[in-house]
Amino acid sequence: MSRQLQLEPLPATAAADAVPGLIAVAMSGGVDSSTVAAVLLQQNRPIVGLTMQLWNQRRLPELQGDGPAQHRCCSLDDVYDAKRVAQHLNFPHYVVNFEDEFETRVVRPFVEQYLSGRTPIACTNCNTDVKFEPLLRMARQIGAERLATGHYARIRKNETSGRFELLRARDDSKDQSYFLWGLTQEQLSRSDFPLGELTKEEVRNAARNANLPVAEKPESMELCFVPNGNYVQFIHAYSRAEGIAVNNQEGDIVTEDGAVIGRHTGVHNYTVGQRKGLGFAAGKPVYVLSIDAGNNRIIVGEDQALLTTTLEIENVNWISVAEPSTPIRGQAKIRHKHVPATSTIEALPNNRARITFETPQRAITPGQAAVFYNNLTVLAGGWIK
Repeated sequence: MSRQLQLEPLPATAAADAVPGLIAVAMSGGVDSSTVAAVLLQQNRPIVGLTMQLWNQRRLPELQGDGPAQHRCCSLDDVYDAKRVAQHLNFPHYVVNFEDEFETRVVRPFVEQYLSGRTPIACTNCNTDVKFEPLLRMARQIGAERLATGHYARIRKNETSGRFELLRARDDSKDQSYFLWGLTQEQLSRSDFPLGELTKEEVRNAARNANLPVAEKPESMELCFVPNGNYVQFIHAYSRAEGIAVNNQEGDIVTEDGAVIGRHTGVHNYTVGQRKGLGFAAGKPVYVLSIDAGNNRIIVGEDQALLTTTLEIENVNWISVAEPSTPIRGQAKIRHKHVPATSTIEALPNNRARITFETPQRAITPGQAAVFYNNLTVLAGGWIK
């Protein structure tokens, strides 16, 4: 039987009466954010823990299954683990309900984008629209002017430009700057990433030294709102529950020149670069090159056809620099695990930009993010058109 989550009322603390230097710590219940709390307390800094309740785990019970639950972020167990850490370290801790914001800004757009033939990144939307903007507002309401999180990234102020810069983490294997490109100058100015200078092993050791009850907890691997890890099943279940129309109509799978070579089962079942699960044998490897949702078609071709040298991004956020008037040379990532590739970025009208790569890149996917760097510094990011 699942445990009932009790949301504690937040204290009606006026900022003027708050503890000087109070920092709100975003407590996910994992080892990273728990170590942040321990590190700040070791520095004699006053903290309060805030844990976000983002998704009702009892929704869509048909997806739960009978087997062991996969470990995913923001589960009920994570909420209780955060409380255990707060009790162990003896600091105040509150659970705040952001379910409405999370569903409106993360879950529904995730489903709608998949249905339109795009491949969204829920974690970026969650960071930008839920974990920072509402949580920073909540922190200020209880008298905390700053928010500390367990993200592996770094922030520094450029005294020459006066801008706050977002930098990659010291531990390149854990770097999360790709997911943080949407943060504003105001959000960066009030945020702390204490783990940015640490490796994952150093964080584990710090957690062990503090005797944290989550010191050996494994990392979360799945989205919190997809309990079985199957995105397509979730899209169908959520759409049924919310009355969202799903086009399950079969359509043509065509080559680049328009020749029909197969049938698909709905455009939301496919993503750019996909090879397996196409449902037909072509006699040679073929891959999804693009998704034409308007005409209900999947376009496929050989691997070489996935290579592209240019892309456009929209809703661009220039982070560490102001929007440039001339092209800038640097490196771009087109997905989280992508090795940054040498390229040039050029600002375009209507909050867009064009990225041109020195060498072609494989499977540039609409709906994903492209993040542009100058070595360690994040210059800009946006959604791939």
